[in-house]
Amino acid sequence: MKMIFAIVHDEDSGFVIDNLTKHEFMVTKLSSSGGFLKRGSTTLLVGTDDDKVDNVINIIKEECSNRRQITVNAPYVSGGVQPISYASVPMNVEIGGATVFVIDVAQYMKI
Repeated sequence: MKMIFAIVHDEDSGFVIDNLTKHEFMVTKLSSSGGFLKRGSTTLLVGTDDDKVDNVINIIKEECSNRRQITVNAPYVSGGVQPISYASVPMNVEIGGATVFVIDVAQYMKI
């Protein structure tokens, strides 16, 4: 038995969940955030048999495409004071994709 943790972009989470449930995988959705853009992400938990791990990963790959987005981050100002004006350079960053962890499950039970 394996537990799969998949951290996906919020925009992709619905597609991943729909496809996983269509293939009869049980999914738990957790809201999360972090990373460079500090945007919302979704952490999906999927428990499955060892021989179905590749199926889950393939569904995640299929639904979580990498794409580029232009973003402008405000510069950090110490002391909590907001600058009157500032010049920020737009950055072209890659978003999407997924970070996947596969962990052995020592024991599983439904109570």
